[in-house]
Amino acid sequence: MIKIFGLAALIALSACQSSGEFSPDGLPGRASSAAEDVDGLIVGHRLMEGGEYELALRAYYRSMAEQGPTVDALSAIGSANLHLGRLGQADQMFRRAIEFDPEFVPAINNLGVVMVERADWGQAAHLFRTAFALDSGRSEEIRQNLRLALANLENSSYTDENNNNNFALVRRGNGRFLLLATP
Repeated sequence: MIKIFGLAALIALSACQSSGEFSPDGLPGRASSAAEDVDGLIVGHRLMEGGEYELALRAYYRSMAEQGPTVDALSAIGSANLHLGRLGQADQMFRRAIEFDPEFVPAINNLGVVMVERADWGQAAHLFRTAFALDSGRSEEIRQNLRLALANLENSSYTDENNNNNFALVRRGNGRFLLLATP
């Protein structure tokens, strides 16, 4: 009886050694890496929340390489670039996202934020109006962005002397940003 039990244990151990890898549940088989199990967009969003914009950008590119270009991935890449101050790259990614889905409100709003950063108030106001209309006016952040752009568009005395860059870019939800005036 002891010999049979010992033989069965030896066979079981040799089966485990044949692949050399274990699955996450501890059974023999193909081991999967954490990178294969976790969506790059989720990882990127968490990194963005932690202020790790360069790492988030890498995660978003990895997601796009694995799943192909999606409006979410393009917009997320634009958001990371916006945080890194890469306005040209952010502009390009938001425009690609909008081409992919012309009614994707976060990309339209965030492209408006890029235009605000460039002090292109007319284009920013147009984009915020579009985002506001597509969102049916539900987003307070978009409403505030639109007010800011319209106020600066209408203020003819607004010059670079008056602009001390007293704005803060605040993240609101997945890929949405709000510009707030700071004292």
